[in-house]
Amino acid sequence: MEKAARLRIVKKWRRAVRCAGIFVFLRFGTSCHGWHIRHKMKRIEIINGPNLNLTGLREPEVYGSKTMEMMMAELRAMFPDVALGYWQSNIEGEIVDRIQEVGFAADGLIVNAGGYSHTSVAIHDALKAVPAPAVEVHISNIFAREEYRRHSLLSEACVGVICGLGLQGYELAVRALLSRGVAPERR
Repeated sequence: MEKAARLRIVKKWRRAVRCAGIFVFLRFGTSCHGWHIRHKMKRIEIINGPNLNLTGLREPEVYGSKTMEMMMAELRAMFPDVALGYWQSNIEGEIVDRIQEVGFAADGLIVNAGGYSHTSVAIHDALKAVPAPAVEVHISNIFAREEYRRHSLLSEACVGVICGLGLQGYELAVRALLSRGVAPERR
């Protein structure tokens, strides 16, 4: 096929081809040295459960004084090439709905289900049902707290658990998900 015909087919210079999580932009009219490769932006969704909307106000000796909005601004500055979504609800069914809504499109999930971590089979099952790998985060050290907080039903459905490191746990969870590569593997 001659050069002019190729240009008509692809409208001058780019045609996106999705291959293993990487977008490859092909520029015809040059040799393969003219191909431009750009990595697809990662999408990581943070899903928080009950009372985490009060972070920064509630028990600052346990949860710190920084709000979730402040933490998200810091995370977005640290990871400008990552599309970081944030969502919070105090209602278990809404958390399940959100996991099902974003768990098929996101490259990873960071889940802090708060008190539901210790009681919710439904959130566990939702995490198992979606292909996105999940990291469970707890701001406080759940093993240094009350006995009923020391077991999480969600951990089995996640690729990792980070607890007791404050809001830095969210940063570490982002790093852990990014280290899994362009096309995250199923748990």
